[in-house]
Amino acid sequence: MEKSCTLLIHFDKGTPAIANEIKEALEGNDVPAKIDAMKKAVMLLLNGETLPQLFITIVRYVLPSEDHTVQKLLLLYLEIIEKTDLKGRILPEMILICQNLRNNLQHPNEYIRGVTLRFLCRLNEAEIIEPLIPSVLQNLEHRHPFIRRNAILAVMSIYKLPQGEQLLVDAPEMIEKVLSTEQDPSAKRNAFLMLFNCSHDRAITYLLTHVDRVSEWGELLQMVVLELIRKVCRTNRGEKGKYIKIIISLLNAPSTAVIYECAGTLVSLSSAPTAIRAAANTYCQLLLSQSDNNVKLIVLDRLNELKSSHSDIMVDLVMDVLRALSSPNLDIQRKTLDIVLELVTPRNINEVVLLLKKEVMKTQSGELEKNGEYRQMLIQAIHSCAIKFPEVASTVVHLMMDFLGDSNVASAIDVIVFVREIIETNPKLRVSIITRLLDTFY
Repeated sequence: MEKSCTLLIHFDKGTPAIANEIKEALEGNDVPAKIDAMKKAVMLLLNGETLPQLFITIVRYVLPSEDHTVQKLLLLYLEIIEKTDLKGRILPEMILICQNLRNNLQHPNEYIRGVTLRFLCRLNEAEIIEPLIPSVLQNLEHRHPFIRRNAILAVMSIYKLPQGEQLLVDAPEMIEKVLSTEQDPSAKRNAFLMLFNCSHDRAITYLLTHVDRVSEWGELLQMVVLELIRKVCRTNRGEKGKYIKIIISLLNAPSTAVIYECAGTLVSLSSAPTAIRAAANTYCQLLLSQSDNNVKLIVLDRLNELKSSHSDIMVDLVMDVLRALSSPNLDIQRKTLDIVLELVTPRNINEVVLLLKKEVMKTQSGELEKNGEYRQMLIQAIHSCAIKFPEVASTVVHLMMDFLGDSNVASAIDVIVFVREIIETNPKLRVSIITRLLDTFY
């Protein structure tokens, strides 16, 4: 268990596959049987079996296969077998594997090249990787973006190995050149990620040189840029000014994920009212524009955090937050009301109560099965507002009394408690409330 593990698959060991059966299937010409046997071999290895007798069979009968699934399973097998002896030296039979990997890196099929490059990202043995480096570097200029993307990731993984800087001395310069000419968004993102992880200063220089173009970059690259900005500003707080301009320019990006990350980055880097207001406005826009309920709930959590630390700014956005009540989801409605009730002030109470009254009226006409529960939440919210601001009681009490006979018993009880409280605290309203009560009893 002390070894690092790159692959984890559930395997029920109820019916153990016998090594001889796997060997026979691998030696045959039946591709589906070969695939099944390779899967069983991988599962057994992951569960602690050693299967040393399979290695030569796999070298003879599986390595030459052109089937994509067989090749993918072969790479999984190579990923998990022991490649070193007890003293940490590379096993001699790994030379056979090296030759196969080199052939794969020059294979005419793009898929086989790409998955082999991805496999190299999970290899830690410098002796196996070293002879393959020229083939990896050739793939940086391949015409197919899938191969270039994975070649860049392979270069990054090799460079990050303990002795990687000796294996690939000028990797950052090479990747910087690739970044300046690359057109594919994913490959460009991988190249910038490599500089971000392996040559921080180059990544910053590239970003500041192309600062006017950031808003035109793809979503993937913009996400890495935001990660870089957060990292730079955490280590050097004095640099914040020039980076906040980049974040604000990205608030208008077409990607929702980028906008969300921008708002979060702004809040973490600055407590200036303009920055917080921009972030809060962004969250409110996301709350209304996104149809996914999970996204709405996450955004409401962010607004709730802002409410705790910047309530003075959030008070101005109460009506924007309240528009989330249009969602039919009860959890969203509940969270929205919880946030709003803490932001009610004498300045906005009338607007808030007016909107809550409209929502209560909507529940009378709607046919939704959860209307009763939603109405109860609204009644409790109005009750809470009337206790905080007694002057609004007179505007809502008669509306509330329409629900004294509500089919939702809990809702009706809430109304009764509310009416009783108003009679107690507002002598002026007593006559009209009691007259209405007597009418309602019939």
